[in-house]
Amino acid sequence: MRTREFHLAGGVMVTVLLWCSVVPAEEIPLTENVPISEFQNRAEDVKAYDFDAPPQGMFRSIAVAEDFEERLGPLRTHEIVPIKPTERFRADVAAIFIVFSLHQHYQAFTVFGRCMPEQVAGVLPGTVVSEDAMHLALEDESGYLKLSPPKNGWLPGQYKVEIHAGEQVNEMSLMGTMRFTIVPISK
Repeated sequence: MRTREFHLAGGVMVTVLLWCSVVPAEEIPLTENVPISEFQNRAEDVKAYDFDAPPQGMFRSIAVAEDFEERLGPLRTHEIVPIKPTERFRADVAAIFIVFSLHQHYQAFTVFGRCMPEQVAGVLPGTVVSEDAMHLALEDESGYLKLSPPKNGWLPGQYKVEIHAGEQVNEMSLMGTMRFTIVPISK
């Protein structure tokens, strides 16, 4: 008999607590005939992508370096990592490497690098002086581009490297721009 009274008292307490905790929701006023531009694709929410800066999006990291190293990653995959990342190189450097890691991708593609002078005496800006490409398979998570010196060697000055991704280089495949400086050989 006592347990029945406890069950009844417990049931009444639960009912009272549930009834007290139910609060009617506040009615949200409806706004009629609002233009889409006020709540969708607002100009202040859109951040312009800078193609003149290092690539973002599918690139987790990207660096200009003196060399690269291949390591076995935690998932037993090959990871390519930069050695001595820098943006300044001596004119006698054998090659300049752009080393990158990628976010997961669902299709094979090619990453292209096209090196052009920005401020180099005796060379017109926009002239491609070195280029490389690397095909990335579905399982690849990192890669590198090797920029070999031009025929007459690297001239001191500032260079930029356009990074493209896709099947070919065109204005739609540009992902971003990396920069480096060649300094004269000190004696």
